[in-house]
Amino acid sequence: MTSTNRERILDALRLSSQPLDDDELSRRTGITPRQSVNQTCRALATAGLVRRVPGPDEKIVNILTRGGESAAAVRSVAERAPAELVSPVPGKTVVIAEPAELPPGRSGEQRAAERVMLDVLAVRLGVRLDPARLTVPSGARVEIDGADLERTVLVECWAHQGKPKAAQRHKVLSDALKLTWIGSTIYPRPQLILCLSDPIAAAPFLRTTRTWAACALTDLDIGIEVVELPEDIRLGILAAQERRYR
Repeated sequence: MTSTNRERILDALRLSSQPLDDDELSRRTGITPRQSVNQTCRALATAGLVRRVPGPDEKIVNILTRGGESAAAVRSVAERAPAELVSPVPGKTVVIAEPAELPPGRSGEQRAAERVMLDVLAVRLGVRLDPARLTVPSGARVEIDGADLERTVLVECWAHQGKPKAAQRHKVLSDALKLTWIGSTIYPRPQLILCLSDPIAAAPFLRTTRTWAACALTDLDIGIEVVELPEDIRLGILAAQERRYR
């Protein structure tokens, strides 16, 4: 039955540490023919329970969404007990609270774009990325756009399209400061990434430029990743920017 196939596919994605293509889902769930997996995954994507994005080898892979987690009858991420990472370095303990929703104060288009950016980057890195709220020993809390469950990767996203203005560059550098600060409290130090969705917006921060910002990011070992947004989402971002700066 289709409903049974849905549950088996959702469970397989929940238990996997990485996105799975239709062939692998067929193998893990025992659902045959493969076309049945493809049809079920397409239906799940339409329902918003999974995302289907190109993988490293250009094969379409399936990523479980938060709605998919609920549909699989597992505890939602928000219900998980806080975890604690203890560093052998005194004073470096980081208490990690449950993953958070994307920070408020951003347009709906921007939130949607950042979710897509995280999904695409997650496939590229072979991890799952979700928004998270971290608490340091001082009690200060900070929102991170994306982190894996083990906190080996921390990501800040910026969906801006086009050449950034001076104030906007400062926003990116503020994100870099946040990543550096939080990264210094986690042992071992996680991979720190600024994820952008437009090569033009990313240009001032790339190693190929001679700006002080690019040099600083290189010295701080903060990587720059550029992911391409679907055209409809990119146009939505442009429309939101036009409304904001009209």
